[in-house]
Amino acid sequence: MSELSFAALERIMKKAGAQRVSAAAIEALAQAMEDYGATLSTEATTMARHAGRKTVKREDVRLAERHVTLK
Repeated sequence: MSELSFAALERIMKKAGAQRVSAAAIEALAQAMEDYGATLSTEATTMARHAGRKTVKREDVRLAERHVTLK
């Protein structure tokens, strides 16, 4: 079960131009977003630790974005 809401993901897809969205498509988007978010979070945490901090800051996330590639 996804931690992201079905309605929020459907809104994202519709804002991207989809007229209708299947439940399977929403589940696939949720999985992809959660996978990317987990990877990005891990990398951002590494950046914060490298800087000697326990708190992950915006700049850690932005820097992590540069290092995380999409498949």
